[in-house]
Amino acid sequence: MKFIDESKIEVFAGNGGNGTASFRREKYIEKGGPDGGDGGRGGSVYAQADRNINTLVDFRFARTHRAKNGESGRGSDCYGKGADDVVLRMPVGTVITDINSGEVIADLTHDGEKVLLAQGGIGGLGNIHFKSSTNRAPRQCTAGTEGETRELQLELKVLADVGLLGMPNAGKSTFIRAVSAARPKVADYPFTTLHPNLGVVRVSHEKSFVIADIPGLIEGAAEGAGLGHQFLRHLARTRVLLHLVDIAPLYEGTDPVAEARAILNELKKYDQSLYEKPRWLVLNKLDLLEDRDEKVAAFLKQFTDYDRHFAISAINGEGCKELTYAIMEHLQEMAAQEQQAAANSAQESDAGTI
Repeated sequence: MKFIDESKIEVFAGNGGNGTASFRREKYIEKGGPDGGDGGRGGSVYAQADRNINTLVDFRFARTHRAKNGESGRGSDCYGKGADDVVLRMPVGTVITDINSGEVIADLTHDGEKVLLAQGGIGGLGNIHFKSSTNRAPRQCTAGTEGETRELQLELKVLADVGLLGMPNAGKSTFIRAVSAARPKVADYPFTTLHPNLGVVRVSHEKSFVIADIPGLIEGAAEGAGLGHQFLRHLARTRVLLHLVDIAPLYEGTDPVAEARAILNELKKYDQSLYEKPRWLVLNKLDLLEDRDEKVAAFLKQFTDYDRHFAISAINGEGCKELTYAIMEHLQEMAAQEQQAAANSAQESDAGTI
C-alpha cells in the first residue's frame, strides 16, 4: 500500500428536508385541520480515528465526500426521513485543518475518537406547528436549512515515542530492524527509505515503546534537496530523537562531524520546537572500525551538542540492547514527571476554588 501522509478534501453535509403544508382530507371529516409533517435532518460528516489504517491513501483520489439530504415532510402527519451520517475513517495521528480559516478542527490521537466535520441541515417545520386558536388553517411551512460545506487539509503525524534522524545510509533502517520486528528496506545506496516506518521495541513483556524511522536528510533539505522536509512532521509527537551518525563513512573525505552539524541546522530551520526536543547521539557502524575507541573519542571531542551518546553496531546488534533499555528508562521518567505535574496542577486548581 502506498504511503500518503497528506491530502485535501471537501466535505458536504446534507440539507434538511422541507416542511410541508397539508390538510386532512377524509370522507365524512370536514375541516380536518393541518397535517403537514416536518422535513428530515440532513446527514452530517464525521471523521473517526481507526488504528487499522496507517495512510491517507483513501483520500488521495476520493476528494469529495457528500452526505445525503433529508426527505421532505408529507401529509397525514408524516415526517421526512433523516439522512444517514457519513463517517470517514482516518489513521490515528491525523490533524484536520480548515483550509479557509486555518482552524485546527481535530487532532485524532486515540483509536475510535470521533469528531464532527460538517453539520447536517435541520429539517423544516410542517404546518402542524403553526395551528392555533386564531389560525386553524395555517398554510405556513419552513424550508430545511443547508448543510455545512468545508475544505479540509488532512495531515498525518505518526504516533511514536522515539524518532530517528540521520543522513542517508546512516543505518537507521538497519537499527530499527535490529531492535524491532519492523522490516524496512535496507540497501547499500542512499534513500532506500522512501516513507516512514514504525517499529515496536519490546524491552520486556510489560514494557515497550514505538520508534519511527523517516527518510534521511541531507544538507539543503530546506531548499528542497533530497526528499526535503516533507517527512519531518512525523517526529513532532516523539519524546526523544536519536541522531544516528555513520562513524565509518564509505567514501574518503566524508566528515561525520560536518554531516551531524548539517542535520542539526536543517532541523533548526524546520521547527525550533523540534530542535529543542531531547536528542541523543548514536554513533553507528562500530564493526567497521579497528581503532573504535580513538575514533569515537575524537568525534565526541569535536561534537559536544549532546548530553548523552551511545556507540553501536546495528548490523550485529552490538550496544543496541543497552540503548533500548536507556530509552525505556528515560520514557518512564518523563511519564512520571508528567503525572506529577498534572497532580500538582490539579491540587493548585482545587486550592484556588476553595
